[in-house]
Amino acid sequence: MTNVTRSRPLSPHLQIYKPIPTMVMSIVHRITGGALYFGTILVAWWLIAAASGAAYYDWVSWLFGTWIGKLVLFGYTWALVHHMLGGIRHFVWDLGYGYEKHFATKMAKATIIGSVSLTLLIWVIGYLVRY
Repeated sequence: MTNVTRSRPLSPHLQIYKPIPTMVMSIVHRITGGALYFGTILVAWWLIAAASGAAYYDWVSWLFGTWIGKLVLFGYTWALVHHMLGGIRHFVWDLGYGYEKHFATKMAKATIIGSVSLTLLIWVIGYLVRY
């Protein structure tokens, strides 16, 4: 059997589809899930340093306090919050709600806005409590 419409691909892929908010949030949800594995290693490293003694803990705390360390921790915080909100979005779907196109798009947009806002709020509160 030949492809009658030669201009159309037999199997559409990401290069063919126009990115829409729900598709992008699905991809980002998967990426943040993978990133959380590596971020959890950082949490375990910090806990091990705390149990290993003051000198090692001070060194790890210094490392996390550098601008690169803070950037990594900020990214981990965002990934954690974003993945949590994406999980809540999926839970709503599991309950049988939110399948309407306009509502699903609003939830996808709310996920990104909420994750950025909550991450900033967490870091602002963290700095206010610290000093």
